[in-house]
Amino acid sequence: MKVYGNPLNRWTALLGIGCFISLVFTSCLKSRNDYTPPPAAYVTFFQASPDEQPLDLYFNNNKVNQVPLHYGDGIDYFQAYPGLRTVNLYNSGSMSVIYSDTIRLKPNIAYSLFMVNPAANPGIFLVTDSISRPAAGKATLRFINVSPDAPAVDLAVKDSAAFVTNKAFKGFSSFIPKTGGQTYNFEIRQHGTSTVLATLSGVTLNSGLVYTIWLHGLANTSIAGDKLTADIVTNAYYY
Repeated sequence: MKVYGNPLNRWTALLGIGCFISLVFTSCLKSRNDYTPPPAAYVTFFQASPDEQPLDLYFNNNKVNQVPLHYGDGIDYFQAYPGLRTVNLYNSGSMSVIYSDTIRLKPNIAYSLFMVNPAANPGIFLVTDSISRPAAGKATLRFINVSPDAPAVDLAVKDSAAFVTNKAFKGFSSFIPKTGGQTYNFEIRQHGTSTVLATLSGVTLNSGLVYTIWLHGLANTSIAGDKLTADIVTNAYYY
């Protein structure tokens, strides 16, 4: 199995990571070197703050990204020491502190870390990525809502009933099996209604892959680049 964070759209993969063996799964992650490091946590990062300036991500004093991170960008899974870690987000130009907080990580566990909220009220949001092998002929798909002002939403395939429901800000689903090898047109709808807030069309889910759809941006804005948007990222694939 390989674990990674490459996108199907609008995703910038910036960093590779090594191979590891855990009690949960055996995995070979994208790496520049062939070696087995000590037990580590694995973190992928999403910049989901729509009006934030380009930023740099540090874990304690260690810079993670190679180029400045803009809204909608992200970083591939990278290794992080387990335990209590300080997440520092800096303005990439001035190196002034945008936000700082601590998170606790466990070895051999994968996580998704989001920068959330508008720039006036920055924050972070950490989700455990409970990745497991999809059944034969299936992909699995998770949904996360990181839009701070959107109403609770449902996720559906166009012309079908919702299969994820009532996810408000920071709400997320489990990884749900979907038939692999098919192309889907997804809709994010206001919960309990047919009102479509965002779409993700022409997405092919391949068998053996694990995906996340994330809703980000602002429901109440006149700035085109900050409006609600749905994107999809591949978390892992099994072979």
